[in-house]
Amino acid sequence: MTEKLPDQLQPHLSLVFVGTAAGQRSADLGHYYAGPGNRFWRTIHEVGITPRRYEPHEFPSLLKLGIGFTDVCKLGAGMDHQALKFPVDIQAFRDKMLRYRPDTIAFTSKKAASLFFCRPTKAVALGRQPAEGDFPVVFVLASPSGAASGHWSVQPWQELADWVRDS
Repeated sequence: MTEKLPDQLQPHLSLVFVGTAAGQRSADLGHYYAGPGNRFWRTIHEVGITPRRYEPHEFPSLLKLGIGFTDVCKLGAGMDHQALKFPVDIQAFRDKMLRYRPDTIAFTSKKAASLFFCRPTKAVALGRQPAEGDFPVVFVLASPSGAASGHWSVQPWQELADWVRDS
């Protein structure tokens, strides 16, 4: 089996966005956060993480800004109930983050964070998480997916932007 979206990582990035898995449109196009209703690209510009609004096909160019991308489930695609039929290797993800050493990791959904923290989604709070040893700083963001619009909040995204700018 092959990864639905390749990691976009390099050592010592300032920020790595971590999704649960590629959405079906993202997997089909090979671009992160490519769904037409996804707020990701608009939001990272509006909160000041990027200097302009990028399009999904431009995701590789964000490496120049110190921003990378990965998912906790690399083999699945689609909605969580479809994608998570495929394996999630949290230890491999953790090892990858320790190898690349980004300053900050931002889970783009409570589901991705719940898999990482081994807690129910309801037990995961949005925003900056308590420090975990020598692991990078972790934020949990409201999902930008159009399917999660009932739970949308820009506040943790702005908190992340302020943290990245000030650190």
